[in-house]
Amino acid sequence: MAAILPEATLLTTNQSKAAVITLSTHVKQAVELYFAQLNGHAAADLYNMVLNEVEKPLLETTLQQSGYNQTKAAKALGLSRSTLRKKLDQHGIS
Repeated sequence: MAAILPEATLLTTNQSKAAVITLSTHVKQAVELYFAQLNGHAAADLYNMVLNEVEKPLLETTLQQSGYNQTKAAKALGLSRSTLRKKLDQHGIS
């Protein structure tokens, strides 16, 4: 099983290092692609759009990885359980 580290390094089961692309690099590339697809048109409410696009899969994946235990998921996300529940409701995740 691989361990995810804060820096752009992934340790595999045999502890050999393999380079990975950071999450911020993925976001940067996605935002650049978004602007390219606008073909010069103005962007609107980009900040909220990006947060909503990222937050839902973050919540879904963290819940899945925690065995759908909201207490464990909230701890992994650094949120209170009540805040997690509010965010789940906002995104229509049950």
